[in-house]
Amino acid sequence: MQWRKFNGDKIRIPIQKAVEQAIIYETGLGNKLKVCIGTDSQVRGKITEFATVIVFLREKRGGFMFINNDKSLTKYTIKERMLEEVSRSITIAYQLCDLFDQYELDMEVHADINTNPNFQSNLALREAMGYILGMGFAFKAKPEAFASSSCANKVV
Repeated sequence: MQWRKFNGDKIRIPIQKAVEQAIIYETGLGNKLKVCIGTDSQVRGKITEFATVIVFLREKRGGFMFINNDKSLTKYTIKERMLEEVSRSITIAYQLCDLFDQYELDMEVHADINTNPNFQSNLALREAMGYILGMGFAFKAKPEAFASSSCANKVV
């Protein structure tokens, strides 16, 4: 997986190390951090592009994010695509959760799934919520899931 910063700079070290360095740096400046992880996708012809983000929120001081883009030729139903987004977010959350525990940071997994049953993505809400909560992570869906519906949406 190739991660980058929002300005386009590639992260050339393992993501766990980059996240730890960011935590150490930001807490060293006195910033209280919260982390939100989310994924969004776009279908373009036969290609589905995914963007996964790790968003670091500085209490009362803005935030920054690390980004990973990936493409797939798999043809997904809407429900499958929503659950694939959640799976990608959980994968990275699981890789980083020990680090967040070590530094006592709150972390949420955001799903780009609408809580309104009038939207197609709602078909995956129950499974996504069960998957995320079952892994022991805090869960947010639209409209509160800004990491996936705003941040990842801008870079997919």
